[in-house]
Amino acid sequence: MRTVAVVGTSLAGLRSAQELRAQGFGGRLVMIGAEPPYDRPPLSKDFLLGKVSTADLALADQPDLDALDAEWRIGIRAEGLTGDGVTLEDGTTIVADGYVIATGAVARTLGAARDLKGVHTLRTLDDAIALKRDLAAGPGSVVVIGAGFIGAEVASACRLLGHEVTVIEAMPVPLASVVGPEMGAVCGGLHAESDVRLMTGVAVAGFGGTDRVTSVKLADGREIPADLVVAGVGARPVTEWLTGSGLAVDDGVLVDSGCVTANPRVIAVGDVARYRCRLRGRRIRAEHWTAANEQAGVAVANLLAGSTVTHFARHGYFWSDQYGRRIQFAGVATEDVRIVEGDVASKRFVATYHRDDALTGVFAMDSPRPFTRLRRSL
Repeated sequence: MRTVAVVGTSLAGLRSAQELRAQGFGGRLVMIGAEPPYDRPPLSKDFLLGKVSTADLALADQPDLDALDAEWRIGIRAEGLTGDGVTLEDGTTIVADGYVIATGAVARTLGAARDLKGVHTLRTLDDAIALKRDLAAGPGSVVVIGAGFIGAEVASACRLLGHEVTVIEAMPVPLASVVGPEMGAVCGGLHAESDVRLMTGVAVAGFGGTDRVTSVKLADGREIPADLVVAGVGARPVTEWLTGSGLAVDDGVLVDSGCVTANPRVIAVGDVARYRCRLRGRRIRAEHWTAANEQAGVAVANLLAGSTVTHFARHGYFWSDQYGRRIQFAGVATEDVRIVEGDVASKRFVATYHRDDALTGVFAMDSPRPFTRLRRSL
């Protein structure tokens, strides 16, 4: 293999490039991405709060980037992938022997509010800069749509900045699909403890305002005043550019348990990869920092080998900082939940999930040491 093209230069793409060099690839390495590499998790937390700057978000120092000895095509999007190579929007084509798809995902938007000022999503640095600028205009009423991790972190930051915050969640219990209803209810309780209004089990029907948003209209007829709206309603994988590539795409690029597509010269990693999870027996997309970080080594080993010789079998792990609390979760949530350290009332505890007495997952709030110990037992 003489040339490898990495399409996508965020965490998954950068880690793949580093793994290529670490695993002995000495050929031509081309990095293609709309943005330079930067760290996304702080965008919904410390960046909004002014604790970190854009310079602090760099995923690697310049000497480390230089050590990759790569050709960087930054600010240029890929428009297609065929047997002839990757076609870029500037009309050039990069021909390679191997391809890494790491184009990630983009925030889902609310079509009804697309033309209203004051309605934000949060996925990119530009999104965070725009939201931070609007928040700096002064205390106001902020409505966050979606009580997932991004929504909850944004709500926490907005409350710390002095805004009145309402969180609207369509599901009856926040995060129930991820950590289960019991722990989801505990996470939801953090909003009320910080004087944030949480409304669950209700859908958004529309928005008030002509030029700028003034309210959020709910399906049950209620209307919530809003000077600012942040939509945290999930993300969709960036796969449109792969139309006509011959690759299987269905809510992501379909890959096996080694992150390899049906074409062994093409791998996919990070948010865009829908991989066969051997632990769950089905394909999933893991939209978490650790998955993007850890998949790269497995996928690159398989790309260089020309077939799937190793598998990605790590338990999912993520963390979230909300209202001064650190939430951590690893594994798979089940109905059998047991508090094994601390107590829920103090908001400092560890819970474990079980299936037929086998440990399947660990949840912790402000208990990093026992969480780490139990995570190793998964």
